[in-house]
Amino acid sequence: MEYQYCTVEGLGLMSNYLSFYRGRRVLITGHTGFKGAYLCRILQKAGAEVTGYALMPPTEPSLFELAHLKKGMTSVMGDVRDFDSLKDVIRRTRPEVVFHLAAQPLVRLSYEEPRLTFETNIMGTVNLLEAIRQEGQSVISLVNVTTDKVYENHDLETAFAEDDPLNGYDPYSNSKSCSDIITQSYRRSFFGTGDMAVSTARAGNVIGGCDFAKDRLIPDCVRAAAAGETIILRNPHAVRPFQHVFEPLAAYLLLGMRQVEERSLEGAYNVGPDRSDCVPAGVLAETFCRAWNNLTGDRLDYKVQGDGGPHEAGFLMLDNSKIKEKLGWESRWDILKAVEKTAEMEDVRLTGGSVRKVLDEQIGEYFNV
Repeated sequence: MEYQYCTVEGLGLMSNYLSFYRGRRVLITGHTGFKGAYLCRILQKAGAEVTGYALMPPTEPSLFELAHLKKGMTSVMGDVRDFDSLKDVIRRTRPEVVFHLAAQPLVRLSYEEPRLTFETNIMGTVNLLEAIRQEGQSVISLVNVTTDKVYENHDLETAFAEDDPLNGYDPYSNSKSCSDIITQSYRRSFFGTGDMAVSTARAGNVIGGCDFAKDRLIPDCVRAAAAGETIILRNPHAVRPFQHVFEPLAAYLLLGMRQVEERSLEGAYNVGPDRSDCVPAGVLAETFCRAWNNLTGDRLDYKVQGDGGPHEAGFLMLDNSKIKEKLGWESRWDILKAVEKTAEMEDVRLTGGSVRKVLDEQIGEYFNV
């Protein structure tokens, strides 16, 4: 089978590589989640034939429902722990590109539900890879989305590179370390001589409009703003690689294309902002307050109040040099722009505007489409 590829020379407009997905059959696991919903809409606008496989949206409300993303795609409700159901979807839809986002994604919940976390994040990955091995002859590209937290972190204030040891501390981080390693094992053991390229993407902390998850900083800021309350910060000095959700999604899409074009590019990639945009949680909260107050005229503020919660790393930063050098990826929105765009969407939502409309406008602005 022959495929038509785009080149990355002179990318300029990101629409050049989005055209790779036009007419392609794409499967997204976890499509009802925050990141998955954004990815669905980007691929819909790129002209892909999108199938999603996930549980019902994990929050109420959710971006998936607010933006009416079920329109224009095939949405299958299912659990990645259900091997037979997942295999059936792959057999029926014959995807060409697969993005694996389905996960239990919360550190604090992983302390409360470790078995659920390990089952979903480890066996969910095994089930997908095995289903593709048995039924996925159509698949030419797979990107497994893991996390920046896969690394063994001793809070040494150094940026992690892709060849650093994987050994996440908490159940969430550790289960994603396992997912990453399992994917590499399947790539070497089963997919190395076939037609499918396989990679893992280790992304930093994402922000963006319509994230309703518990125990995430920006959603907590938005909830406080909506209620006219003060934001409560657990750990204002914790440094994280915060970035707008479009940044890693653009990297996944680029990787999904480029590893097909040039098989030697498959592997593991960090996806995070430059050092200047890796900021403490307190700086991010202050930036959001300023952006929100400028946009709405409110007087949103924050205060520090520890809650005695479980261990969380104090410093986390990614070395993004590999993805820049190998794929030509670059971050487009700095932390200020990321916060402003997040506040913009939340203001539209809270004042009764069209979330789908502002989502499409922001996609158009970021991807130049």
